[in-house]
Amino acid sequence: MTDDDQQHLARAAQLSRERMEANLGGPFGAVIVRDGTVLAEGWNEVTSSNDPTAHAEVVAIRRACAAVGDFSLAGATLYTSCEPCPMCLASAYWARISRIVYANTRDDAAAIGFDDAFIYDEMPKAPSERAIRMDHVPSPAAAAAFAAWMAKADKITY
Repeated sequence: MTDDDQQHLARAAQLSRERMEANLGGPFGAVIVRDGTVLAEGWNEVTSSNDPTAHAEVVAIRRACAAVGDFSLAGATLYTSCEPCPMCLASAYWARISRIVYANTRDDAAAIGFDDAFIYDEMPKAPSERAIRMDHVPSPAAAAAFAAWMAKADKITY
């Protein structure tokens, strides 16, 4: 852990506290840094934006991608005040984040009412075994869209 790591993690913690006290959402903050430059900051905006996906990490990823004009944040570090939930972790993978540095653990989050163990437990289950009913209904139109994607010469893969 470098001094820069400590500085960026401290900023994530500061954001979590400041924005929580401003009633913008839960106590979570995030900072994304690449090559020594802060690309974006984010904080939990779930209750202030009525968006259940507006977790600090997702907000920071969205802002960082917009700032650099790319969907890839390869080479970037995500500093976050808490271990990412399953959605935020998946978002970091999709964004190609290279490293995550976090302060509080998911057990710490569970102790204050943010328990995502249920979601972690649901993920490996077969769709038919999940708590949310999932019905597979094959669609010729959906299959055709996939076929068109495979044939698309100018697609941008991600």
